[in-house]
Amino acid sequence: MSGYKKIFYSVVFCTILGLALFGYWKYYFTFSEGYRTGLIQKLSHRGVFFKTYEGELVLSSIVSSNNIALASEKFYFSVPNDSIANLLQNYEGKQVKLHYVQKNHPICWRGDSEYLADGVIAQQDLK
Repeated sequence: MSGYKKIFYSVVFCTILGLALFGYWKYYFTFSEGYRTGLIQKLSHRGVFFKTYEGELVLSSIVSSNNIALASEKFYFSVPNDSIANLLQNYEGKQVKLHYVQKNHPICWRGDSEYLADGVIAQQDLK
């Protein structure tokens, strides 16, 4: 009987370990990180149970001679840190360089997006 118990406990241990590793990989492993430069169009504090900051960054690929974006796309991101969110609120409507990390899957208390902003530099500070 003790041989069956060893096998049972080994299977249970391996299952728990496998689920823990899968959960870490799925929700906490950093898949990529980088910078995006653009105009902060929107930053909102929203949610029913978990209030998170969600933002939109307009990425301009073609700019006219009057510095107006002609061709652009939106980069959606979440901000898990209140101090970074306060900085982003001050830079709303301005050009910024945003540092982000990409997770494999979002978690409800961390935001709606798999892209998490963890740093920001205003465009005038880059010159």
